[in-house]
Amino acid sequence: MSKLKIEPMKQPDRIINYWKKEKFVAACIIVFGISSNVTIILGPIYQGKLIDSIAQGNSLFSVVLLAVTYAALIGTTQLLRCVKRFYIRRFANSTSSTIRLMIYNNIMHKSTSELDNEKTGNLMTRVICDVDLCVEGMRKFTTEIFDTGVLMISYLISMLVYDVKISVLSIIFVPVAMVIAEKLKSVIYKYSKDYRKKSSEVADITYDTIENSMLYRVTGIEAKNRVRYNDELKDLQDKAIKANILENSMQPVYNVIAMLGIIMVIYLGGTKVINGGWTVGVFSTYVAMFTAMAVKASKAAKLFNSVQKSQVSWKRIKPYLAECKTKDNSSNINRRDTTLSVKNLSFAYEEGRENIIENISFEAMKGEIIGVTGSIASGKSTLGLSLLGLYPYLGNIKIDGKELKDYSECEKSQMISYLGHRPQLLSDTIYNNITLGSIEDITSVLEDVCFDTDLDSMANGQDTLVGNSGIKLSGGQQARIALARALLNKNKIIILDDPFSAVDMKTEERIIENLKNNYKDSLIILISHRLAIFNRINKIILLKTNRTVDYGTHDELMKNSELYAKIYNLQCTEGGDSDEE
Repeated sequence: MSKLKIEPMKQPDRIINYWKKEKFVAACIIVFGISSNVTIILGPIYQGKLIDSIAQGNSLFSVVLLAVTYAALIGTTQLLRCVKRFYIRRFANSTSSTIRLMIYNNIMHKSTSELDNEKTGNLMTRVICDVDLCVEGMRKFTTEIFDTGVLMISYLISMLVYDVKISVLSIIFVPVAMVIAEKLKSVIYKYSKDYRKKSSEVADITYDTIENSMLYRVTGIEAKNRVRYNDELKDLQDKAIKANILENSMQPVYNVIAMLGIIMVIYLGGTKVINGGWTVGVFSTYVAMFTAMAVKASKAAKLFNSVQKSQVSWKRIKPYLAECKTKDNSSNINRRDTTLSVKNLSFAYEEGRENIIENISFEAMKGEIIGVTGSIASGKSTLGLSLLGLYPYLGNIKIDGKELKDYSECEKSQMISYLGHRPQLLSDTIYNNITLGSIEDITSVLEDVCFDTDLDSMANGQDTLVGNSGIKLSGGQQARIALARALLNKNKIIILDDPFSAVDMKTEERIIENLKNNYKDSLIILISHRLAIFNRINKIILLKTNRTVDYGTHDELMKNSELYAKIYNLQCTEGGDSDEE
């Protein structure tokens, strides 16, 4: 399979650099753009010659020769235009790919805390719609540079050659159309900005509606949400109309204003024909040139308005076009031994906010299973996330003696596996959900999570489709597939956040035994509010709501921690789950 390779580009937030990047394509656009729009003026000239030849009663041979020449010129011009448009489209497609990949790379390299502040719909709108609008603006601008700019200059020079006075008087109204377009740019910019903002909001609502459709349905608020969604779509429609109405409705106005000069052309040009200064063919040529130039002038005015719309989208994606430096993916990870040393770890999701966990210290090594438990809102999941190194933290987290924040993202992903609260399954097969695109034998890991018996009852086995977010599977099956994904590569550190909440106690016990027997080269951090198997693991971290921590073996905590003993006895001795988690 071929891979799209985008070469790094300096200062990608400057539009001019996209043309510099495509030097060959830009050169072809310039060559064919100029040649096609210079030769196009020969069409009206030979059209006039052909008319004069017929009117003057020239020989059939000379008339046919002029006709063939005229047709050949038209064909050549259109062929040159076709080649020019091919390279412009190639430039647009390449630029679209470059911008999208850069935005994607920059989003992927943002810190988790930065991404937490972004809305999914807003990101989707920027990556898809805003990129399309920017590239379309660049394509139109490139096209009109030649089809309008060069062509207008070619026609104007030719018209001046025929008659300076008529040309000057007839084009007086052309700048008027352009001035009106310039005056409207601020209005169009404002309407376009409002439309792009509302488009992002509607994308957010759409994503939320799809993601939580079942919740809204069972709670009886689906109809209310539908009314709200329709209102938002109506508002989006209104803003879209405002954003486009001036640009599109003003096109005929620009055209009429630019064409007002035809009065001068007909009056003065007709007078010259009557007085014998021009032939009918020359007059026909001049009218054709003026008409073409006036039409192009009105399109140039519209182009100014289109550029204003594109600028709105450009400003929205520009922050994501900063040069993305590829991090070192080289890996010098020690695969033989694993040590984890945590000292005075404190963590808050946002700078300046109160710490969720404070001054946590513990040490662990490969082959151990460290349990993490505690009461509600004590920071169990937060501790697991902090050990991933995705967010800034205070204190020290050292893996094999090296600070976690000093490892590259690639090294972190090779060292640490993580299973969060949600299975986060893809709408794909069981195999692809576990391997995520790699080629691996998943038979043993399915046995480790006790999914092999489930698989026997599925006709397509590992190729069974799980449905959107795993909807075709039970909650326990979803949880075990996600667990298999976290266990697949047997990374040095495996962090599991409440992996057994959707499985029965017997399955939980079997999986724990498999982890102890088959993952002796891994250090496992097991976060759970169910303590039934905590008497079988090495060490336990008990987090309390007052930010204090008890740490030790199961027997030590049963003896020294009143809270731990209470939770364990309520769950395991009396057979029920504690309300305190």
